[in-house]
Amino acid sequence: MSQHDKGIYDKPTANIIVNGEKLKDFPLNSGTRFLKMDQKTTVTLLELAAKSLLNNEPATIHALDEIPRDLFVPLFNAAFLGGHKTILKAMVKVWPFRCLHIGSLTTRESYYDILEAVIDGLQILPAQNSSSCKIQQNVGSLHVCCRDLQIDRMSGHKSILQFLDLGCIENLEMDQANLSEVVTLLAQMIHLNSLTLCNIPFKTYNRRKFRSFLLCLGRLDHLQELSLSFFCLTDQLHKLLRVVPPQLDSLYLPHCQLSHRDVTVLSQSSQATHLRVLSLSNNHIFSEVYEPFQALLEKVSSTLQHLVINNCMITDSTLSAVIPALSHCTQLHVLSFAFNPITMPVLKSLLQHLTSLMKLKYVIYPVPVHCYEEWIFHDRLDRQKLAEVQAQLEAMLHGAQRNDMKWVSCSE
Repeated sequence: MSQHDKGIYDKPTANIIVNGEKLKDFPLNSGTRFLKMDQKTTVTLLELAAKSLLNNEPATIHALDEIPRDLFVPLFNAAFLGGHKTILKAMVKVWPFRCLHIGSLTTRESYYDILEAVIDGLQILPAQNSSSCKIQQNVGSLHVCCRDLQIDRMSGHKSILQFLDLGCIENLEMDQANLSEVVTLLAQMIHLNSLTLCNIPFKTYNRRKFRSFLLCLGRLDHLQELSLSFFCLTDQLHKLLRVVPPQLDSLYLPHCQLSHRDVTVLSQSSQATHLRVLSLSNNHIFSEVYEPFQALLEKVSSTLQHLVINNCMITDSTLSAVIPALSHCTQLHVLSFAFNPITMPVLKSLLQHLTSLMKLKYVIYPVPVHCYEEWIFHDRLDRQKLAEVQAQLEAMLHGAQRNDMKWVSCSE
């Protein structure tokens, strides 16, 4: 590259042309904006320059040492979004800042290859004052930080995880992993605020692994949200509640095969007094007794904002019994109890009691059983009957002057 060519990158400019006449060379900097009148959007001139550079990858890579610092971030963003892996790898090697912030990522599909290219660049960062050493001497200063991590199938991501500082992770979601893999990651996390585990195969459980899992949970002093779905907890919830921190305010336990004993334990736990969000969907915990759930509602009545109890085999007798406790949940914003065998008279009774809850704005209710030919199979929904149900509920809401409260059915 000639000296003249190198000078282009010392002070990037934009030629402004009006009616065929050049008016002025405008310097490119992070505050300069360029208005594209035809699209009614604004983009920075730096972003335009970055996209232009990507059209010639060899020249761009060759010029990386001369490109001004202001151009690195927009060039990296454009290369990342455009999937220019070669440029990304080269840019990481000469990154001029202390931090390389990538933002929200998923390691699925095309993003996996792009992230792999970035990490490949990190692996061959040269050691200071030495041209013969790689990653071995630099690993102590290499810090790859991730706040939110989502893993779908653990097997494909082990090579990437070894470069992450797991202590930085605040929100973790794992799907389709065995319990030992979960424990291995959790053991390295100390600042976790939210943990979501889904589809952890039951065959990977044993007493020792479950005990290790509980020990890891007990170290998560900052945990506020815990979500376990398709995670077998039958008669084990008391062990979990014993180790989670007292400030836990969101608990999601759908498809966890909870027993009546588990609900009783939850109703007696100290954590229940702080819960804002509770999901117990797809656990058949109301087929025999309702007293534990009634006690639970009384315990959370001053804090609960979001309650989800879909497909829990709640019957008319159960719902009628817990209506008084529900009507005392003064902070409730959302209630969802779809796919439960409820009749229209009990549904209307519930609405009459809940209209006094001024913070309750959204209710997802089950289609009453009379709207189906056979409710147990959700067979042949009568749309006309459902429309009549909706009209009656709307009229009741209007009569109670609660037009701000929305009642919607889940009919699919």
